[in-house]
Amino acid sequence: MSEFEDRIRDAIVRGQKRNERQSAAQHKQELNADELKRLHSKYRLVLSDHIEECMKKLPNYFPGFQFETLYGERGWGAACSRDDIRLDGGKRDNMYSRLELTVRPFSDLKVVDLAAKGTVLNKELLTRSHFMKIADVDEQEFIGLIDRWVLEYVELYAANQV
Repeated sequence: MSEFEDRIRDAIVRGQKRNERQSAAQHKQELNADELKRLHSKYRLVLSDHIEECMKKLPNYFPGFQFETLYGERGWGAACSRDDIRLDGGKRDNMYSRLELTVRPFSDLKVVDLAAKGTVLNKELLTRSHFMKIADVDEQEFIGLIDRWVLEYVELYAANQV
C-alpha cells in the first residue's frame, strides 16, 4: 500500500468522526429545542391561567362585560368586552370596549411573549408587549405585568365610562 492510500483511509476516518460529532451536536440542539418548547408550554399554562383568573373578575365590577377564553394561532389568554349605545342629540353611536391579554405561541425567537390590547369606547388606549428569552423567564415578573396591565385598563375604563 502506498502512502497516499493511507492518507485516503485517514481522511475517511476523519470524515466519519466529523459526521458523528455533527450528528451528536444536532441531536443535542434538538433536545434543547424540545426543552425550550416544553418550558414555553409550562409558562404559557401558568400565565394564561393567571390571565383568566384576573379577567374573570372584571364583569363583577363592570356589568355588561362578557368574558371569553382565547386560544389558537394568536395565543392563549382571555378577553373581556362589551358593547354600549350612546345617544347624543338624537344620534345613536355604538361604543365598543375590550381588554385582551395573550401569551403568544412558541416561535423561532424562543421567547415568552405577553401582549395586551385595550379599547375603551372605540379608542385603543392600551397596547403593551413584553417578551423574554425562555431560559431567562421570571414567572413572577410576568404575573406582575398581567396584574398591572389589567389594573391599568380598569382605571382607563373607569375614567372614560359613559
